[in-house]
Amino acid sequence: MEVKGKVVWITGGANGIGAATARRLAGLGARPVLCDVDVERGEALAAELDTLFVRCDVREPADSVRAVEAVVENFGGLDVAFLNAGVSTGCDLGEGFDPEVYRRAMSINLDGVVYGVHAALPALRARGGGDIVLTGSMGGLAPMPYEPVYAANKAAVVALARSLGPAYEEEGIRVNALCPSFADTDILTRLRDFLGDFPILDVETVVDAFLTLLASGATGQAWPVVPGREFEPFRFRGVPGPRV
Repeated sequence: MEVKGKVVWITGGANGIGAATARRLAGLGARPVLCDVDVERGEALAAELDTLFVRCDVREPADSVRAVEAVVENFGGLDVAFLNAGVSTGCDLGEGFDPEVYRRAMSINLDGVVYGVHAALPALRARGGGDIVLTGSMGGLAPMPYEPVYAANKAAVVALARSLGPAYEEEGIRVNALCPSFADTDILTRLRDFLGDFPILDVETVVDAFLTLLASGATGQAWPVVPGREFEPFRFRGVPGPRV
Protein backbone atom coordinates (compact mmCIF):
# COMPACT_ATOMS: atom_id res chain seq x y z
CA MET A 1 0.00 0.00 0.00
CA GLU A 2 1.14 3.53 -0.80
CA VAL A 3 0.42 5.29 2.49
CA LYS A 4 0.93 8.85 1.27
CA GLY A 5 -2.36 10.70 1.63
CA LYS A 6 -4.03 7.87 3.54
CA VAL A 7 -6.07 8.72 6.62
CA VAL A 8 -5.21 6.43 9.53
CA TRP A 9 -7.15 6.32 12.81
CA ILE A 10 -4.93 5.14 15.68
CA THR A 11 -6.25 4.21 19.10
CA GLY A 12 -3.69 4.20 21.88
CA GLY A 13 -1.99 6.79 19.71
CA ALA A 14 -0.39 8.95 22.40
CA ASN A 15 2.28 6.47 23.49
CA GLY A 16 4.32 3.44 22.53
CA ILE A 17 3.53 1.61 19.30
CA GLY A 18 0.68 3.96 18.42
CA ALA A 19 2.82 7.10 18.75
CA ALA A 20 5.74 5.58 16.84
CA THR A 21 3.40 4.49 14.05
CA ALA A 22 1.85 7.95 13.86
CA ARG A 23 5.27 9.59 13.54
CA ARG A 24 6.34 7.19 10.78
CA LEU A 25 3.09 7.61 8.88
CA ALA A 26 3.28 11.40 9.08
CA GLY A 27 6.82 11.25 7.73
CA LEU A 28 5.56 9.19 4.79
CA GLY A 29 2.86 11.72 3.97
CA ALA A 30 -0.10 9.96 5.57
CA ARG A 31 -2.60 11.66 7.90
CA PRO A 32 -2.62 9.86 11.25
CA VAL A 33 -5.40 10.79 13.64
CA LEU A 34 -4.61 10.11 17.29
CA CYS A 35 -7.01 8.81 19.91
CA ASP A 36 -6.19 8.07 23.55
CA VAL A 37 -7.24 8.82 27.11
CA ASP A 38 -3.83 10.45 27.68
CA VAL A 39 -4.88 13.91 26.58
CA GLU A 40 -1.65 15.72 27.45
CA ARG A 41 0.62 13.45 25.42
CA GLY A 42 -1.94 13.02 22.67
CA GLU A 43 -2.39 16.74 22.10
CA ALA A 44 1.37 17.32 22.22
CA LEU A 45 2.02 14.66 19.59
CA ALA A 46 -0.83 15.91 17.41
CA ALA A 47 0.68 19.41 17.53
CA GLU A 48 4.08 17.98 16.60
CA LEU A 49 2.61 16.13 13.62
CA ASP A 50 0.14 18.88 12.65
CA THR A 51 -2.81 16.54 12.92
CA LEU A 52 -5.91 15.85 15.00
CA PHE A 53 -6.19 14.39 18.49
CA VAL A 54 -9.53 13.15 19.81
CA ARG A 55 -9.92 11.93 23.36
CA CYS A 56 -11.33 8.42 23.15
CA ASP A 57 -11.91 5.86 25.86
CA VAL A 58 -12.21 2.66 23.82
CA ARG A 59 -14.30 1.08 26.58
CA GLU A 60 -17.15 3.40 25.56
CA PRO A 61 -18.71 2.54 22.18
CA ALA A 62 -19.89 6.11 21.64
CA ASP A 63 -16.34 7.42 22.00
CA SER A 64 -15.14 5.36 19.04
CA VAL A 65 -18.12 6.46 16.96
CA ARG A 66 -17.42 10.12 17.76
CA ALA A 67 -13.75 9.64 16.96
CA VAL A 68 -14.47 8.23 13.51
CA GLU A 69 -16.98 11.01 12.87
CA ALA A 70 -14.25 13.54 13.71
CA VAL A 71 -11.82 11.78 11.36
CA VAL A 72 -14.29 11.90 8.48
CA GLU A 73 -15.30 15.50 9.21
CA ASN A 74 -11.71 16.74 9.30
CA PHE A 75 -10.08 14.60 6.62
CA GLY A 76 -12.91 13.53 4.34
CA GLY A 77 -12.80 9.80 5.02
CA LEU A 78 -10.96 6.89 6.59
CA ASP A 79 -8.57 4.44 4.95
CA VAL A 80 -7.01 2.52 7.84
CA ALA A 81 -8.15 1.81 11.40
CA PHE A 82 -5.27 0.79 13.67
CA LEU A 83 -7.00 -0.47 16.82
CA ASN A 84 -3.99 -0.50 19.06
CA ALA A 85 -5.05 0.57 22.58
CA GLY A 86 -4.16 -2.02 25.21
CA VAL A 87 -3.15 -2.64 28.81
CA SER A 88 -1.58 -5.43 30.84
CA THR A 89 -3.25 -6.80 33.97
CA GLY A 90 -0.92 -8.16 36.61
CA CYS A 91 -3.56 -10.45 38.08
CA ASP A 92 -3.98 -14.21 38.06
CA LEU A 93 -7.14 -16.21 38.71
CA GLY A 94 -6.22 -17.27 42.22
CA GLU A 95 -5.59 -15.11 45.25
CA GLY A 96 -4.33 -12.27 43.05
CA PHE A 97 -7.57 -12.06 41.09
CA ASP A 98 -9.20 -8.64 41.02
CA PRO A 99 -12.53 -8.46 39.13
CA GLU A 100 -12.09 -4.74 38.47
CA VAL A 101 -8.63 -5.22 36.96
CA TYR A 102 -9.94 -8.14 34.93
CA ARG A 103 -12.92 -6.21 33.61
CA ARG A 104 -10.80 -3.17 32.74
CA ALA A 105 -8.34 -5.28 30.75
CA MET A 106 -11.06 -7.14 28.87
CA SER A 107 -12.97 -3.94 28.15
CA ILE A 108 -9.91 -2.19 26.69
CA ASN A 109 -8.13 -5.07 24.95
CA LEU A 110 -11.17 -6.87 23.53
CA ASP A 111 -14.33 -4.77 23.84
CA GLY A 112 -12.44 -1.70 22.63
CA VAL A 113 -11.37 -3.56 19.50
CA VAL A 114 -14.93 -4.74 18.82
CA TYR A 115 -16.29 -1.21 19.30
CA GLY A 116 -13.54 0.17 17.08
CA VAL A 117 -14.32 -2.20 14.22
CA HIS A 118 -18.02 -1.39 14.50
CA ALA A 119 -17.30 2.34 14.40
CA ALA A 120 -14.84 2.14 11.50
CA LEU A 121 -16.83 -0.07 9.13
CA PRO A 122 -19.25 2.59 7.79
CA ALA A 123 -16.40 4.98 7.00
CA LEU A 124 -14.34 2.26 5.31
CA ARG A 125 -17.33 1.16 3.27
CA ALA A 126 -17.91 4.74 2.19
CA ARG A 127 -14.29 4.78 0.99
CA GLY A 128 -14.84 1.60 -1.03
CA GLY A 129 -12.65 -0.49 1.27
CA GLY A 130 -9.60 -0.19 3.46
CA ASP A 131 -7.69 -1.86 6.25
CA ILE A 132 -8.31 -2.68 9.90
CA VAL A 133 -5.25 -3.69 11.89
CA LEU A 134 -5.78 -5.04 15.39
CA THR A 135 -2.91 -5.07 17.86
CA GLY A 136 -2.82 -8.61 19.15
CA SER A 137 0.22 -10.14 20.81
CA MET A 138 2.40 -13.20 20.78
CA GLY A 139 0.49 -13.80 24.00
CA GLY A 140 -2.50 -14.51 21.77
CA LEU A 141 -0.56 -17.28 20.02
CA ALA A 142 1.48 -18.78 22.87
CA PRO A 143 0.87 -19.46 26.58
CA MET A 144 1.49 -16.63 29.08
CA PRO A 145 1.14 -18.27 32.51
CA TYR A 146 2.18 -15.02 34.23
CA GLU A 147 -0.49 -12.98 32.33
CA PRO A 148 -3.42 -15.34 31.68
CA VAL A 149 -6.06 -12.61 31.34
CA TYR A 150 -3.92 -10.68 28.86
CA ALA A 151 -3.33 -13.87 26.88
CA ALA A 152 -7.06 -14.59 26.84
CA ASN A 153 -8.10 -11.24 25.44
CA LYS A 154 -5.27 -11.19 22.90
CA ALA A 155 -6.18 -14.69 21.72
CA ALA A 156 -9.70 -13.38 21.23
CA VAL A 157 -8.33 -10.50 19.15
CA VAL A 158 -6.46 -12.96 16.94
CA ALA A 159 -9.60 -15.06 16.48
CA LEU A 160 -11.58 -11.92 15.68
CA ALA A 161 -9.16 -10.88 12.94
CA ARG A 162 -9.14 -14.36 11.43
CA SER A 163 -12.94 -14.41 11.32
CA LEU A 164 -13.52 -10.82 10.16
CA GLY A 165 -11.02 -11.11 7.32
CA PRO A 166 -13.13 -13.43 5.17
CA ALA A 167 -16.34 -11.79 6.41
CA TYR A 168 -15.49 -8.43 4.82
CA GLU A 169 -13.11 -9.46 2.04
CA GLU A 170 -15.69 -9.05 -0.72
CA GLU A 171 -16.19 -5.44 0.38
CA GLY A 172 -12.48 -4.69 -0.02
CA ILE A 173 -11.98 -4.39 3.74
CA ARG A 174 -8.96 -6.29 5.02
CA VAL A 175 -8.64 -7.24 8.70
CA ASN A 176 -5.43 -8.55 10.26
CA ALA A 177 -3.84 -8.88 13.67
CA LEU A 178 -0.35 -7.57 14.39
CA CYS A 179 1.18 -9.77 17.12
CA PRO A 180 4.37 -8.34 18.64
CA SER A 181 6.34 -10.11 21.30
CA PHE A 182 7.64 -7.94 24.14
CA ALA A 183 8.18 -4.44 22.73
CA ASP A 184 9.93 -1.56 24.45
CA THR A 185 6.85 0.33 25.67
CA ASP A 186 5.32 1.33 28.98
CA ILE A 187 3.37 -1.92 29.09
CA LEU A 188 6.63 -3.68 30.01
CA THR A 189 7.26 -1.61 33.14
CA ARG A 190 5.90 -4.29 35.46
CA LEU A 191 7.50 -7.17 33.54
CA ARG A 192 11.10 -6.06 33.03
CA ASP A 193 12.50 -7.84 36.09
CA PHE A 194 10.69 -11.01 35.12
CA LEU A 195 11.92 -10.91 31.50
CA GLY A 196 15.60 -10.67 32.40
CA ASP A 197 17.68 -11.10 29.22
CA PHE A 198 14.72 -11.92 26.98
CA PRO A 199 15.14 -10.04 23.65
CA ILE A 200 12.97 -6.91 23.54
CA LEU A 201 11.60 -5.54 20.28
CA ASP A 202 12.48 -2.02 19.26
CA VAL A 203 9.22 -0.17 18.64
CA GLU A 204 10.40 0.86 15.18
CA THR A 205 10.56 -2.84 14.25
CA VAL A 206 6.87 -3.11 15.10
CA VAL A 207 6.16 -0.10 12.89
CA ASP A 208 8.10 -1.75 10.05
CA ALA A 209 5.90 -4.80 10.49
CA PHE A 210 2.74 -2.69 10.47
CA LEU A 211 3.70 -1.14 7.13
CA THR A 212 4.68 -4.52 5.68
CA LEU A 213 1.32 -5.92 6.72
CA LEU A 214 -0.52 -3.07 4.97
CA ALA A 215 1.53 -3.56 1.82
CA SER A 216 0.79 -7.30 1.74
CA GLY A 217 -2.87 -6.92 0.79
CA ALA A 218 -3.59 -9.94 2.99
CA THR A 219 -6.62 -10.42 5.18
CA GLY A 220 -7.73 -12.67 8.03
CA GLN A 221 -4.20 -13.34 9.24
CA ALA A 222 -2.14 -13.02 12.42
CA TRP A 223 1.37 -11.66 11.92
CA PRO A 224 3.94 -12.41 14.67
CA VAL A 225 6.63 -9.78 15.25
CA VAL A 226 9.54 -11.53 16.95
CA PRO A 227 13.20 -10.43 17.27
CA GLY A 228 15.37 -12.02 14.60
CA ARG A 229 12.48 -13.63 12.72
CA GLU A 230 11.21 -12.89 9.25
CA PHE A 231 7.89 -11.07 9.34
CA GLU A 232 5.22 -13.30 7.85
CA PRO A 233 1.74 -14.58 8.75
CA PHE A 234 1.45 -17.37 11.28
CA ARG A 235 0.58 -20.72 9.70
CA PHE A 236 -2.21 -22.16 11.81
CA ARG A 237 -2.49 -25.89 11.76
CA GLY A 238 -5.81 -27.05 10.37
CA VAL A 239 -8.35 -28.17 12.92
CA PRO A 240 -9.88 -31.63 12.58
CA GLY A 241 -13.19 -31.74 10.77
CA PRO A 242 -16.05 -34.16 11.23
CA ARG A 243 -15.74 -37.77 10.17
CA VAL A 244 -18.52 -39.15 8.02
